[in-house]
Amino acid sequence: MTDEEKTVKKAAKATAKKAAVKKAAVKKAATKKATAKKAVAKQPAPKAAAKTVAEKAPIEKAAPKKAAAAKAGSGVKKLSVTLVRSKNGRLKSHKACVAGLGLRRMHQTVQVIDTPENRGMINKVQYMLSVEEV
Repeated sequence: MTDEEKTVKKAAKATAKKAAVKKAAVKKAATKKATAKKAVAKQPAPKAAAKTVAEKAPIEKAAPKKAAAAKAGSGVKKLSVTLVRSKNGRLKSHKACVAGLGLRRMHQTVQVIDTPENRGMINKVQYMLSVEEV
């Protein structure tokens, strides 16, 4: 085979692949639209009487109270945590613990509330941290 014949065959294969990909994309889009229409059809009709603002208010107010209570307590113990060893090359779960403590780079210090959750993360990666009570 000459080089020209090889080039022509490669071009033909590439064109065929592109056409197959386009057909698959069109089929997926059509399937998604059909699925969306079925999902909309299965949903019950909305009731005429919508919930009032007073009914929704207790749900929205509950979460901020918890966060405010944790911050407002002056008697809450805090820990000063410093990252003294690099996250590079560590296990994924260890990196997640360091991120959960709010540490992004080496020698960065953050203050965290002394809770069992934070203590657990600190204990898991204690070889990378320097911890002091505040």
